[in-house]
Amino acid sequence: MSDIEELRALVREVIRDVLPNGLPVTETVNLSTDEDLAAFVKRLLDLDPDQREELRSGRKRFRLPEISSATSASSVAAGAVNGAERAGESTPARRIERGAVTEAVISQAARAGQRLVLGRGAVLTPLARDRARASGVQIEKER
Repeated sequence: MSDIEELRALVREVIRDVLPNGLPVTETVNLSTDEDLAAFVKRLLDLDPDQREELRSGRKRFRLPEISSATSASSVAAGAVNGAERAGESTPARRIERGAVTEAVISQAARAGQRLVLGRGAVLTPLARDRARASGVQIEKER
């Protein structure tokens, strides 16, 4: 057995000891429309008791898909803003011209119910992007 195979076997053994039920299963879900969200919630409500326990214990997890470089955060946010405008809703905007936009800024915007408009000199950190997705804060990046 090679060194790499031995190392992998040791890692598997440690994982079995630490996580007797195995690694958590993570499923990527696309929730880009109200219909997607409704279907996902219905699916969760229809889970049997064993599947619900997997969710409660953290053995089953969900995540949103990554935004590819072809679909930038600004175009996703712009689509969300346009959808809100079509529905007659208006979300107050907070403009940030420059500097780093951090998780703390996103949390403040979420509490205030604001969307963010980032100027050319503003940079969104990866953790802030994740927090924005999780909390539903819309971000528009000016080009």
